[in-house]
Amino acid sequence: MIAFTDDRQGISIHRLVQTVLRTRTPAESAPDGYAPGRAEAEQAVRQALPTPPDGPLPEPTASWERLLPHVLALAESTPPDSPASTDTADTYHQAAQYLYRQGRDAHTITLRTAALAQYEQVLGDTHPSTLMSRNNLAAAYRAVGDLGRAIPLYETTLTQYEQALGDTHPDTLTSRNNLAYAYESAGDLERAIPLFETTLTQREQALGDTHPSTLMSRNNLAAAYQTAGDLERAIPLYETTLTQREQALGDTHPDTLISRNNLASAYQTAGDLERAIPLYETTLTQREQALGDTHPDTLSTRNNLAAAYAWAGDLGRAVPLFETTLTQYERVLGDTHPDTLTSRNNLAGAYQAAGDLRRAIPLLEATLAQREQVLSGTHPDTLTSRINLAYAYQEAEAVQQGNAATPATATGPQQPPPAA
Repeated sequence: MIAFTDDRQGISIHRLVQTVLRTRTPAESAPDGYAPGRAEAEQAVRQALPTPPDGPLPEPTASWERLLPHVLALAESTPPDSPASTDTADTYHQAAQYLYRQGRDAHTITLRTAALAQYEQVLGDTHPSTLMSRNNLAAAYRAVGDLGRAIPLYETTLTQYEQALGDTHPDTLTSRNNLAYAYESAGDLERAIPLFETTLTQREQALGDTHPSTLMSRNNLAAAYQTAGDLERAIPLYETTLTQREQALGDTHPDTLISRNNLASAYQTAGDLERAIPLYETTLTQREQALGDTHPDTLSTRNNLAAAYAWAGDLGRAVPLFETTLTQYERVLGDTHPDTLTSRNNLAGAYQAAGDLRRAIPLLEATLAQREQVLSGTHPDTLTSRINLAYAYQEAEAVQQGNAATPATATGPQQPPPAA
């Protein structure tokens, strides 16, 4: 019924196994409660798990890619009364972490949901592994823009961390940071900023001024200030964080690149393109080398560089870069991911700036409809789309009437939220 081939790189499971794993009757149950063949399938997958990379060793990508369909088949086919196991939960967690390290957060939800269910059954609702799993599922929902499910999960997890570990335990502080980030993503800066400020103060006291987690909090608070339009506080905080990360982590560490990208973003928001563009260009080159051409962080910088070119009036470089970035976002993150929608909005704006309303307006209409569905009708990005579409309609009407006057300008290109 199940054919396994152990080549030390992956396993081959007969395609009919998915039907077997999903279907069981009481008469078919094994003494241990497993459906026929399921225990053997779970064991074979566990034995085939690639060894996590140690230090600078490369990720065993090919092995993971061969194994992933089988892990997902197990996660998707778990019978409701199948025995839970921390070993199986760990398998799902490891596979999800591989996808996370690849920047494919949106693809981890099935695995993280299955892992959480297993941890809850075996370890209980407030075990550290359960809390970690719940935090990770919330992060996956936030990554796809599903804040309606992410925020309650984060809130529950924070309360449980506070009760189980105390108010200033590092895991509690991480949970508090994550909840603040979700509030910011939802546009709720009144709750996000005080929570970021509290977390930064607590991390400075508990971990020290240059601990990586403290630097992350400092970056996130700067990002929240930037989102709130308070560049006088955001830019110095970004500059300090970048200097500290360069000293502590090195010039091309992923966190250093986050800081460099975010500082460039703040310079751009302040209208200082002479400092923003070179910083973006440097960061894009470094991210392409360190993370690859289609990693979400690379795409974020590519979008931001295109936006900076557009703001500088260099549409000859901006439009092709926006087109490339949108295609990559659609392929990597999906058609309705918030960052994909930002990219689509920006390409439409570049078309509009170039006078190509025939391509701009359909893109703006599609982006607005998708943002209303994904983010809600009152999310700041949705409001931006509505304003941009209104201005495009106004401009198209002026063109039809032969009016040489240019209507009011729509909002400029958007950037994904500064990275945490």
